[in-house]
Amino acid sequence: MTRVMLAEDDPAIAEPLSRALTREGYQVTVSGTGQGAVDGAPDNDLLVLDLGLPDMDGLDVARELRASGHTVPILILTARADEVDLVVGLDAGADDYVTKPFRLAELLARVRALLRRMEGDTPNQEELVVQDIRMDVSAHRAYHAGRELDLTEKEFTLLKVLMSSAGKAIRRESLMDMVWGAQTASLPKTLDMHISWLRHKLGDDASAPRYIFTVRGMGFRFETNPS
Repeated sequence: MTRVMLAEDDPAIAEPLSRALTREGYQVTVSGTGQGAVDGAPDNDLLVLDLGLPDMDGLDVARELRASGHTVPILILTARADEVDLVVGLDAGADDYVTKPFRLAELLARVRALLRRMEGDTPNQEELVVQDIRMDVSAHRAYHAGRELDLTEKEFTLLKVLMSSAGKAIRRESLMDMVWGAQTASLPKTLDMHISWLRHKLGDDASAPRYIFTVRGMGFRFETNPS
């Protein structure tokens, strides 16, 4: 049975949501604290995480889990609808988000979609090498000319997607769906911000790129043999 942890301290939300998830066939564990989520999430298949927990911010929960190497998918519940706040949440390690107030049907659909996406997210390559960039996928480490790169969870995933299709242009919509989930279509700046950060860490110049090329009107391409 698929196990879902719900980290939510408001009983008015936690109780009906827990019942709804149970009706969907999930084994649900509820925690009202961030520390409870940190401790329990690794034993579950999905974490539904409220950002406004009493003992620690939900963003810190996500960061702590990712820093510890845990890959449990995280769906955040947030009343922070500002684009910058949502980008910060995604960059902290969340895989998708639902803004409050939410419709139950939408949240359950997000849960199903995220679980399906994660089930199909097992990499078929242990190592990717393009130019002088090397990724050890299973160890979740990336290197530029032998120097290890300090990448966030999303930067690593974005680089992996680009390198897996090196030499081919990937549409913006496809990149956002593969890295963040389709809901980020409402955050048009998210991809551009992460491409910019990734270029900076690779030492790439957007005006004369060596690695990540912009394909105008379409998306981006990771170049195999730059001129």
